[in-house]
Amino acid sequence: MDIKIAYIGGGSKEWARVFINDLALALDISGEVWLYDIDKEAAMQNESIGNKVRDNEKAISKWNYKVATTIEEALNNADFVAISILPGLMEAMKVDVHYPEKYGIYQSVGDTVGPGGVIRSLRTVPMFEFFAKKIKNNCPNAWVINFTNPMSICVKTLYDVFPEIKAFGCCHEVFHTQSFLCDVLREQTGIIASRSEIFTEVAGINHFTWISRANYGRINIMELLPGFLDKYYDEGYERHGKTDSYKTNPFASANRIKMDLYKRYGILAAAGDRHLAEFMSINDYLFSENVASSWKFALTKVDYRLEQRNRRISETKVMAAGEIPIRISKSSEEAVDLIRAILGKTTKLSNVNIINKGQMPGINHGCIVETNAVFSNDRVVPVLSERLPKAVLELLKNHIDNIEMLYKGIKNRNFETIFTAFKKQPLCDNLSDSQKIDLFIEMVEGTKEYLENDYDFQQLSLLKAGI
Repeated sequence: MDIKIAYIGGGSKEWARVFINDLALALDISGEVWLYDIDKEAAMQNESIGNKVRDNEKAISKWNYKVATTIEEALNNADFVAISILPGLMEAMKVDVHYPEKYGIYQSVGDTVGPGGVIRSLRTVPMFEFFAKKIKNNCPNAWVINFTNPMSICVKTLYDVFPEIKAFGCCHEVFHTQSFLCDVLREQTGIIASRSEIFTEVAGINHFTWISRANYGRINIMELLPGFLDKYYDEGYERHGKTDSYKTNPFASANRIKMDLYKRYGILAAAGDRHLAEFMSINDYLFSENVASSWKFALTKVDYRLEQRNRRISETKVMAAGEIPIRISKSSEEAVDLIRAILGKTTKLSNVNIINKGQMPGINHGCIVETNAVFSNDRVVPVLSERLPKAVLELLKNHIDNIEMLYKGIKNRNFETIFTAFKKQPLCDNLSDSQKIDLFIEMVEGTKEYLENDYDFQQLSLLKAGI
């Protein structure tokens, strides 16, 4: 079956290679991938890599990669659209992540919630408004898969601008927690299983998702958690190495926050500790760098990300030039599996970010939530989840309310409403009102070059004056 995939952000330095490899190893489907990126040179390099993978003897399916000159060319009659972009240059993340440190706010990621998540949203929503309009005009029946953060507000924007869009957001954070549960199963019973062999009940919002039930056959893995925590709570648990791996790998953690939240709420948080910490009060896990270290997770510095990006750029160039061999291997990501399921080649159950139509009890309809869904035959059908504990629901409702308010403010280009969502972030709990507004204005002005075409900056002076 030949299909057309439009890839917005097709100059990606990381995820594109994963996608290219997984497509090459997909059964029953083939076609064209049109790469669109404002960095055309990067897209051309991925075009070269993609076509080299296509010609590799290990490739099962054949995909022709082409660089689109315009977004319309990429989207025209596409069957699927993948969106994986960085909203602004990596340097803009320095404002998101590091400006708040002056005020004692330390962020471990800075791309979803907290001050960083709010400012990143200001840059991202106008871009997604543009994407939604272009999709409506050029491929209204396409399935749209978003990988960009902040996930919830990105998917919210797509549906608000184009209500008939067939869009969902994919995130791999739950996968890691499923693997964590497999380790619990092995540790407590000796049974070795892969995450695809266990069932997990998933509900929440992106990067703050929760697992209330986990089963391997008739074995209730959740009943095994207390024994696992008794052994590993103080020291932590890291499946890929030592529990102090976070000292050299800022993306690692010892899962101590995940285990602590289970002790507090009796339910397992299904994201990495770096994300989970940012959804809680600053006084819980991010009061200082030393406190973060005591919980055995790292604050990922933007300079580290820049170094990592530069290494990938260099590697991409030599791969595109054919100077180093390209190895094809299947990743643990599920995007291609979901595409195959939508095309009717299989049926797939997976966690997905989509509009709440009642599948998540206790949360208003119309919000973007992350729950399980069944992918099959041109349909994505959310699965009704169990009602979460009251305390967890309250945490989620606060964040969902902030997302809704933030989106309303950005949609209306109203800095006053945006600031209301900003000051309610749990990481801002210890700031005075004047500190909150000073930080907000500094961060907005710090990314002015990305915002001034969409926002009226005169509103900032009025906001500062309290008018």
